Amino acid sequence: MLYALCTVVNRHAEFRTSLDEAGNVGVFSDMVPCYTIFHKDTETFSNIWTEYHPRFSEFLHAYQQDLQCYGQNPGLEAKPGTPANSFPVSMIPWTTFDGFNLNLPNGAGYLLPIFTMGKFYQQEDRYWLPLSVQVHHGVCDGFHLCRFINELQELIRQEGIFAAGEPV
Repeated sequence: MLYALCTVVNRHAEFRTSLDEAGNVGVFSDMVPCYTIFHKDTETFSNIWTEYHPRFSEFLHAYQQDLQCYGQNPGLEAKPGTPANSFPVSMIPWTTFDGFNLNLPNGAGYLLPIFTMGKFYQQEDRYWLPLSVQVHHGVCDGFHLCRFINELQELIRQEGIFAAGEPV
C-alpha cells in the first residue's frame, strides 16, 4: 500500500503541493512516504521514511532495508533526516473505521495529504481496507480526491503489481 499510495501521489501536483518556511507555495518534484511502525514492547510508534522508486521491486527492497536498519529504533523519528518532501501514512490495524480525522495544531498551513489505514476485512469474496485521506481544500477538492482513489484502486487491481501477496 505504501508503494501504491506513493505512486499515485507522485502523479499529481495537488498531492505534492506544500508551503516552504517563508510561506511560499511550491510543488515537490517527487514525494516519499513517512510511515509509522509500532513497537509492541513499549506500545509506542516511530516514523520511518523510504525513498520512492517507480519499480515495485526496488521500492520493496528499500522499504525492507529501512525496516531492518531502523525498525527497532525507539523514539518518534526512528530513521533520522525525514525530508521535507515526505507525506504521512499511518496504520490502525486493530480496527476498521468509516471515518478518521486528525486535528493538526497548525493545520491551516499543512497542504500535503495524510493517509490513515485501518484493519482490513473480508466481505463475501472481496477484501476491504479502510483508508482515510485528509487533504487541504486549498490545493485539492473532491474531483482530485476521487481521481486519486480511482487510480489507487486501479493500480492495486493491475496484474503484475501484487500477485498472490508476493512481490513480482
